[in-house]
Amino acid sequence: MSKSLKLIVEALLFASDTPITVRDIHSCLPDSKASDIKSALEVLKFEYEELGRSFVLKEVAKGYQFRSRSEYGSYILRMLQTSPNRLSRAAMETLAIIAYKQPILRHELERFRGVDVGGILRTLLEKDLIRIMGREQLPGRPLIYGTTKRFLETFDLKDISSLPKLKEIKALGSEEYEPTPADEGEASEAQAGEVIEEPHAVGDEVTEEAPSELIAEEPAANEEVSAGSEEEEPTPAGEGDALEAPTGEVTEESPEKGDEASEEEHVEEIEEVSLASEEAPTGSEKDEPTPQSEEETPEY
Repeated sequence: MSKSLKLIVEALLFASDTPITVRDIHSCLPDSKASDIKSALEVLKFEYEELGRSFVLKEVAKGYQFRSRSEYGSYILRMLQTSPNRLSRAAMETLAIIAYKQPILRHELERFRGVDVGGILRTLLEKDLIRIMGREQLPGRPLIYGTTKRFLETFDLKDISSLPKLKEIKALGSEEYEPTPADEGEASEAQAGEVIEEPHAVGDEVTEEAPSELIAEEPAANEEVSAGSEEEEPTPAGEGDALEAPTGEVTEESPEKGDEASEEEHVEEIEEVSLASEEAPTGSEKDEPTPQSEEETPEY
């Protein structure tokens, strides 16, 4: 390979604003062999890497192109006074499906995403990231979509086979979310804290529920006592039994209930009840007539 061939190839690369292939260079240099042109490209690529320049020679979209290093991109955008083209999340999802599933129909895209993709397809076509590859032999002759060379240039890919495989994406995701030893230590401390706090939570429940149970039992006991006192009230049928019942209630229930009445009131009630019982005539005295009543009855 002559020195002039390497410089000619370098000049062609510098003048081209799109990636240039070996076939394109060979069409400009018919006297040179394709193998010599490829060797010249590899030498140039190695030299720029060794020099550590702000740009490199990269193989993209099945061709070769000078590309600035990413760390200098902000300065270039400042000079050009333009903002980088950005795609929405929906557009990126649609573009990824087309890239991995091409050739693909519109209804297949909508089945994957679950929404209409007509507007997104128009945007991607305007940005020259996808193209219409033809029509499917189906009723209505639907359009077939695929990616373009511009897509490979934008995402710095040599060809479609350079896209990351599904296994690589899963491995990358597992590495990003792999727990670190510090996270594991925090998780163990959190579990230990939960174990220590459980007995306190149980104790709090007991202390909070116990008073409510006691409060619920006290009205029940008071209702039973009031019910018992109502059942023992005297009835008009038996006055003797009614007179004896209050004495039993006063003498037996007053110590157990602990009423607020004083002892003097209880004593007065007992004396009144005893006097009333002595004065009241019994049933047998009323039924038996006295001899005096028989003698005093006049005979006519």
